[in-house]
Amino acid sequence: MSHLVVFLLYLLWITRTKVSSNIGVNYGQLGNNLPSPQRSIELLTSMKAGLVKLYDANPEILRLLSTTKLKVSIMIPNNEIAGIATNQSMADEWVRNNVLPYYPKTLIRYLLVGNEVLSYNSEQGHQMWNDLVPAMRNIERSLKGQNIRDIKIGTPLAMDVLQSTFPPSSGTFRPDVRDSVMAPMLKFLNRTKSFFFIDIYPYFPWSQNPHNISIDFALLRGNSSIRDPATGLLYTNLLDQMLDSLIFAMSKLGYPNINLVVSETGWPNSGDEEELGANTFNAATYNRNLILKMSTKPPIGTPARPGVAIPTFIFSLFDENQKPGSGTERHWGLLHPDGTPIYDIDLTGKHPITNPAPLPAPKSQFTV
Repeated sequence: MSHLVVFLLYLLWITRTKVSSNIGVNYGQLGNNLPSPQRSIELLTSMKAGLVKLYDANPEILRLLSTTKLKVSIMIPNNEIAGIATNQSMADEWVRNNVLPYYPKTLIRYLLVGNEVLSYNSEQGHQMWNDLVPAMRNIERSLKGQNIRDIKIGTPLAMDVLQSTFPPSSGTFRPDVRDSVMAPMLKFLNRTKSFFFIDIYPYFPWSQNPHNISIDFALLRGNSSIRDPATGLLYTNLLDQMLDSLIFAMSKLGYPNINLVVSETGWPNSGDEEELGANTFNAATYNRNLILKMSTKPPIGTPARPGVAIPTFIFSLFDENQKPGSGTERHWGLLHPDGTPIYDIDLTGKHPITNPAPLPAPKSQFTV
């Protein structure tokens, strides 16, 4: 083979590798009509996703991912947190069983301990709160014991971990978790140079208060703005407002520089009749604008942290028909179960799809 051919093949390889997106997708499996894991991974790679987040450490999926360049996030189920928190050998065993068989061929980059643990307000839930950070520490020891240092440990939390979110400068953690859980967690994340993982959905505050929050503000259209009176920072979308409230809450505990990962975000493409704004038009608009915002280089960041990249996982790959709850719970997918797109999307952000003209909306005060 000539040097010219080798060089051209190298250029082709470089071009292909650069096409992958910095945007990730959540791959849930709560459906009885979903494609096989192999087909699902093929769809993810054809969509040029850069990252994928799992809600467990499924052996078949992790083996399939070893043949891709997708960066992978795996998760310890909530019901295993207590044992791992109190028993180092159980943490060691979890890493031996769920990381070592696949790493480093499968590009595992994030190991998440539980899912929205601080949203469980019950006696059992409160015990899980206390076990969360000890479990994270034990998993860290297990990874270090295997000389694995490039997997970041975290836990995805929901926005209900905050007591106040508006204006963003008023952001504070709930009193019941601030000192007992959040302070030691932030200390751990800061020491390990990990990330604060947040599940963040502008759809919910908007849908609960559509008369006071502009739909444009929620969909990242940039047609409206609000200024934080305490900081003077200007906000043109609800996502930035919510993210900055978290940044201010961390700063008040002495940790202003922990980076964020948006572990879930999206917009429902359908729902029950009374669930306002849950439609394909809004879902396409939100996710397209989200991708443009999060994939722009140099990074845009947020008003409180301009220029800082925020890895982002869209929820979700498929509509999942076995999820409990209201209609929207089953309709966050980018794809139908047969693999066809629910709406056109470009995860790379390199070939943006023009959003249609906005739907008429009443005037609002843009407050939360």
